[in-house]
Amino acid sequence: MEEMKTIKPEEVEAKLEAGENLELVDVREDDEVAEGIIEGAKHIRMNEIPANLDYFDKEKEYIFICRSGGRSANVAHYLQEQGYKVVNMVGGMLEWNGEVIVK
Repeated sequence: MEEMKTIKPEEVEAKLEAGENLELVDVREDDEVAEGIIEGAKHIRMNEIPANLDYFDKEKEYIFICRSGGRSANVAHYLQEQGYKVVNMVGGMLEWNGEVIVK
C-alpha cells in the first residue's frame, strides 16, 4: 500500500491564498466546526464518511482536516483503501493560523 500523502496547515493556507481550488473535507464533530471552519471546506463528520462515498470523485484529490490530524488520518487511510486520492492535513486545526468562518 502506498504511503499516505500529508500536507501542513501553512501549505494549505498558501495554496488557498494563491487561488488554488482545493477539495477540503473537515471530519470534526458539529460542536468543533461551530467554533470555525476553513472557508470552502465541506463538513462531513468522520462517522458519516462511509455513508457519503457518493460525494467523493476518484479523479479529485481531497485534503482531510480534523482537530489534530488523527481522525483525518484515519478517514484518509480508509478512503485511500477504497481507491480515492487523499491527503491528510497534519496538525489539524490546532496548527491552523489562517482565517476561519463561523457557521
